[in-house]
Amino acid sequence: MTQEHGNGVRHYRWGHSDLAVDFDFGGSGEAGDTGGPSGAAWAAGVGGDSARLLRVGRPGDPEPKDEDAEVRAALPLVDLVLAGEGTGFSGPRFTGTALGPRLRYRAHDATYDDGWHRLTVELHDPASELVVFAEYASPDGVPVLRSRVRLRNDGSAPVTLRSVSSLLLGALPSPDDLLVFRARNDWLAECRWYAEPLRASVPDIGRDVHEHDSRAAARLAGRGSWPTDGHLAMGALNHRTDERSWLWQIESAASWSWEAGEAGGHTYLTLGGPTSDEHGWREVLEPGGEFGSEWGALALGTCFDGALAALTTYRRLIRRPHPDHERLPVIFNDYMNTLMGDPTTEKLLPLIDAAASAGAEYFCIDTGWYDDDAAGWWDSVGAWLPSSGRFPDGGLGAVLDRIRSRGMVPGLWLEPEVVGVRSTVARELPDAAFLRHEGGIRVTEQGRHQLDLTHPAARAHLDEAVDRIVGEWGVGYLKLDYNITTSVPGLLSHTRAWLSWLSSVLDRHPSLVIENCGSGGMRMDGASLAVAQVQSTSDQQDLLRYPPIAAAAPTAVPPEQGAVWAYPQPEFSDDEINFTLGTALLGRVHLSGHLDRMSAGQLSLVRDAVATYKSIRGDLRAGVPFWPLGLPGWADEWVALGVRVPEAGQVAGPVYLSVWRRGGEAERTLPLPQLAGRDDVRVEVLHPSPSASASGSGGTAEWDGESGALRVMLPTAPGVLLVRVASADCS
Repeated sequence: MTQEHGNGVRHYRWGHSDLAVDFDFGGSGEAGDTGGPSGAAWAAGVGGDSARLLRVGRPGDPEPKDEDAEVRAALPLVDLVLAGEGTGFSGPRFTGTALGPRLRYRAHDATYDDGWHRLTVELHDPASELVVFAEYASPDGVPVLRSRVRLRNDGSAPVTLRSVSSLLLGALPSPDDLLVFRARNDWLAECRWYAEPLRASVPDIGRDVHEHDSRAAARLAGRGSWPTDGHLAMGALNHRTDERSWLWQIESAASWSWEAGEAGGHTYLTLGGPTSDEHGWREVLEPGGEFGSEWGALALGTCFDGALAALTTYRRLIRRPHPDHERLPVIFNDYMNTLMGDPTTEKLLPLIDAAASAGAEYFCIDTGWYDDDAAGWWDSVGAWLPSSGRFPDGGLGAVLDRIRSRGMVPGLWLEPEVVGVRSTVARELPDAAFLRHEGGIRVTEQGRHQLDLTHPAARAHLDEAVDRIVGEWGVGYLKLDYNITTSVPGLLSHTRAWLSWLSSVLDRHPSLVIENCGSGGMRMDGASLAVAQVQSTSDQQDLLRYPPIAAAAPTAVPPEQGAVWAYPQPEFSDDEINFTLGTALLGRVHLSGHLDRMSAGQLSLVRDAVATYKSIRGDLRAGVPFWPLGLPGWADEWVALGVRVPEAGQVAGPVYLSVWRRGGEAERTLPLPQLAGRDDVRVEVLHPSPSASASGSGGTAEWDGESGALRVMLPTAPGVLLVRVASADCS
């Protein structure tokens, strides 16, 4: 709807029952108003037909105490930096640019289709003749705003882009009122969230004295083809008093950046893809040329858990439909703590039989199946043909047949984007089929070149390999790994072509299941998750260090997509076997371990855990995560993850809780305020099963309806429980 205000400001509200987005399409204030972030540079752009995003919230959120101040703190819809234009503000930030306030409103168009509300706002820069389309989308009933920017050069001269925002939002609460959340994401130590006051990054410099906002900001950037190496492409702001949360992700398989700073006494947020200063990125738009930024998404909630629940729902809506998201089959992979890249027929056959006996439904042969090179396979990969020496008596085909004969779907590991420097493929493909540094020099990382999927020869090479493996050999699961990282010109185009290629593979082979892996979780980004069915969360081999990763992984990936290793070993105690199995039960079970060497009693523990997972996986595909003990710390002695299942009709859904004890006291209390005051709650320990706890080391869980809390006792460490908490009317 459009609202005309007495001061001449034309407000437009767009959204739905759970989202309200306010725009100003008519300018606000007169020239000389310095309410924006960059003083005179900002003032030169206000008035006239400038357009601004005033507010993103939910109906019922607290109204601003000073609406005029909030309006003055709003920013342009879009910020751009062009070569020759500068940033419009001294400092490294990409907000308050010279061009952003210059953009003039032309038109807007709102539509609704297939459960999505969409809005496009058209802007125009009379100096450069750029036409800018700010595109917004939101699924009905979900408090998430998705945003990107498209550009078209309607001028007669080329224009060079240096940065393009995906979402720019001002007028959030003051930095005094906010905590900023970030998530470190390192190899073997993924999804480690931490928080600090936003004022720690954005000091109060005395705006009344200087008449300028601070140039400081909380900034984060991901670099290179491992977009989540170092940090997740996410962040959050939480209100320190009422706990409202603004949680975001940048959907890029390449580089990205975000920043939160101060504008007019309020907080601004900008999300974007690669930039010139951070990543050496630039894009030349010839006359008539077009460019679209990466998508960003902002989720709102009454708390972090609530915003993450909304983001989880949104992630399910934007991903490619696939039957795997409904079935959630159990996957056995022979790598982790087991064959470790050394598969042979002799080693695989008993492992295949044991995995089938334990209840696995897919069996993936990991790296090394193509290894016929005495000098080592790391720098010779690329042809993706099976080894003859590893698989005598029928070759790899006989092993795949054995997997099928045991009722499982065969899978293979593949690292498709790399070509070893010693591979024949490195000589057969033209230089243009590889990513290259300036000057035309091929990227070489750890003895591998990097294909460029924008080139038809690179794409044809991978099409031939995959169609042979899937179409001719009958492989139904591909673990697509990626163990190098690079950052060169053309990376953004390659990653977009990479995701397009993945989609084309699934178009040709619709039942194929693809796992996205980058040495674990180094490629755990929203763009990749929207295409792949399964996401590797880590390569962590220590069963005691995996729980904080498994518990926090649902911040980055829906539970049914997040692959968590469970690698029981014959030398483990029963408690250790139950512990590693329990770690995976609220994610996607990636079973491994030498099951073929286990005793009957040990194998029964594995069967029990797999059966438990199969009994609850139908709930996981719709559940949303929460953290009754808060987001886990890396060294926490107790870790807990909850999955809340939405109600079915008038019946409340169950709550599942995984609770790990790695040390400390033997008892903890987990608050569940959503069930407080109810005395009809049933508590059932699902894992370890009663038979697995016959030794007396099993834990217990009891409900305290008055306090709305679950008391958990785990007498030994390491210890784990999977608990189902449900009202009496929940079947």
